[in-house]
Amino acid sequence: MKNYIFISIIVLLSSCSDEINKIGNPIPQISFVSLSKDEIISFNDELEIKIKYQDGDGDLGSFEADSLDIFVKDSRLKAFDTYYLPPLSPKDANVRIEGEINLKLKTLFILSSANSEYAFFEIFIKDRAGHKSNTIITPNVHIVRP
Repeated sequence: MKNYIFISIIVLLSSCSDEINKIGNPIPQISFVSLSKDEIISFNDELEIKIKYQDGDGDLGSFEADSLDIFVKDSRLKAFDTYYLPPLSPKDANVRIEGEINLKLKTLFILSSANSEYAFFEIFIKDRAGHKSNTIITPNVHIVRP
């Protein structure tokens, strides 16, 4: 069964003097902020993962609705799920952006016959130019049967 993701985004446009985040650096950076819960009930609860992003040239998110820019891998599975990220700045704007993305995963469930499982998530994003961010790993989440 496929997870569904809802994204809420906070965007801040600013300038910064440190080398990683200065205007023009095309490589996006992300960092883990928080989990909404560390234990969820299989099929019933939603898990929200909050990440912070920074991008020196503002080309995060796509104007094409079928573009997949967020990559999330459940540690219990082999492949990444991919999700659409709407544009975080105007088209052709070359501005430094930073903010938070709230990833809401629904319908997480237990894959085995056990009464509970642990999972963590690997996450990275790609910008419109194809630059891949660093990969972050969340803390473990305990998934339990209802």
